[in-house]
Amino acid sequence: MTEPFPTPQPSYLSAVGSPKKQKTWVWLVSAPVLALVLAAPAWNSAPAAADVAQLNIAAPVSTLAVEFSPAKQDITASQRNAIRSARQYLDYSAFSRGGLIHQLEYEGFSTADATFAVDSLNVNWNEQAAKSAKQYLEYTSFSRSGLINQLVYEGFTRAQAEYGVNAAY
Repeated sequence: MTEPFPTPQPSYLSAVGSPKKQKTWVWLVSAPVLALVLAAPAWNSAPAAADVAQLNIAAPVSTLAVEFSPAKQDITASQRNAIRSARQYLDYSAFSRGGLIHQLEYEGFSTADATFAVDSLNVNWNEQAAKSAKQYLEYTSFSRSGLINQLVYEGFTRAQAEYGVNAAY
């Protein structure tokens, strides 16, 4: 029995020999084009003498779209997290350089990552010493020399501690 309505076939399947002829035609046309494209760099590999002279005096090509900051590329995830943590600590409280490194180490950062993070920040350690001295004086009393000794104990240099005490008194 014949179907009353035959299922329509797509045009590319209607003739049995057509797909093979089409594939052969595509290869006959695309093979020489592909050969020309692949051979083109070989034709330009030996520049003429005039081209060489122009290459030496040509203006540099702008690389703004490809320019990357080397500092950002070289930072590991641990270093980036240590920097973030160090900033948060400095926003909350005053620290000496050594005290901040020790705090980051206490958190679990390696000494190298903690030192990298602290040194990568632009911190005025004199201002940190002044903040720390003011914080101490807010909740307890110190003599000038006692406060300097306390700041030195925290890791500030003697000069930073003296600056901080002079700013706080």
